[in-house]
Amino acid sequence: MMNNLMIFLIQDQANGNDEERQSLMDLIMLGGPLGIAIVSILLILSIIALYIFIERYFTIKRASKVDESFIDNIRVRVQSGNIKEAKLLCQSNDSPASRMIEKGLMRIGKPMRDINAAVENVGNLEVFRLEKNLSTLASIAGAAPMIGFFGTVTGMIIAFYRMATEQNVTPDVLAGGIYQALITTAVGLFIGILAFIGYNILVANVEKVVFKMERTSMEFLDLLQEPTE
Repeated sequence: MMNNLMIFLIQDQANGNDEERQSLMDLIMLGGPLGIAIVSILLILSIIALYIFIERYFTIKRASKVDESFIDNIRVRVQSGNIKEAKLLCQSNDSPASRMIEKGLMRIGKPMRDINAAVENVGNLEVFRLEKNLSTLASIAGAAPMIGFFGTVTGMIIAFYRMATEQNVTPDVLAGGIYQALITTAVGLFIGILAFIGYNILVANVEKVVFKMERTSMEFLDLLQEPTE
């Protein structure tokens, strides 16, 4: 008898899981064509946001890796007058800071104001490259909840329209509009929250890279103004 009871409980649990999986698809399908279209748009936005986050995260992470002895090696070569080797050292380091210093080395012999302006221009360009597609991620973070709310409004319009036109208003009649309203809101908020968190993580990492770039450029400019022995 215990075995029969266990078999019954296992079968009941399996049936319950099937019903849960089926109900998830039913919730999406019962939203109607408009609800399905809105959910599809939100899913596409989530894929774009995920791609931007992963691509930018690893790009910024690579840009933040700077050898601590890099500026010391540049100092040794500049003080010895070997500018060519200093440029080659910059070219061998794929980082925003190395490209800034390389531009400064190319301006050696000109006034410090010109060198500073050249380094600053390259720095601004590197920051622009690091921030590529971050505005798109921020737009997704703001647009996803709004698209979800649009689904909510249209879903409620459908629900009230059916209430006004149908003679016998039953829960089944209102289910489509209500499902659309609930699903699109939940999906939109979920995607918007994740995109917002990802955007802030990337912005914080960019700020760290910018700080390292500013520190390196200041050390380089101070190096050029050091008195020669």
